[in-house]
Amino acid sequence: MHDQASQPNQAIYQQVATLCTCGNLRTTARVITQLYDAFLQPSGLLVTQFKLLGALAAHGAIALSPLAEQLALDPTTLARNLKPLERDGLVAISVGEEDRRTRMVRLTERGQNALEKALPLWEEAQAWVISQIGQERWRAMLGDWATLVALTHQR
Repeated sequence: MHDQASQPNQAIYQQVATLCTCGNLRTTARVITQLYDAFLQPSGLLVTQFKLLGALAAHGAIALSPLAEQLALDPTTLARNLKPLERDGLVAISVGEEDRRTRMVRLTERGQNALEKALPLWEEAQAWVISQIGQERWRAMLGDWATLVALTHQR
């Protein structure tokens, strides 16, 4: 039989379950990811793949390490996310010219075509989300998230 002192304080754990910043952000990210994936479904891309292809389209050929840093991914996760894109011919990974230890990744023509096909679907998802929460609130949220990221990098 347990005495009252050894029993968990349910109120504290209820607060953890409902007020944890990390838990709430992760839940929100999962739900929004599912929403964007549903919008992007006709393109055959997931929103994570769309984001990666978009980053490559914006930067051209880039080494894996700076790309991982830019996307706030560890290199192993980035490599795992690139494999299906490389398999499907959407990206090409090659050895660096100056440093053969460096792996370079670039968007292929097929990847550019996939990105262009997905873009209007992403724009539709983006417009829907913004219409639901309002432009001003959406911009404030973007600013808050950027501040939070910057603060965690300072830690």
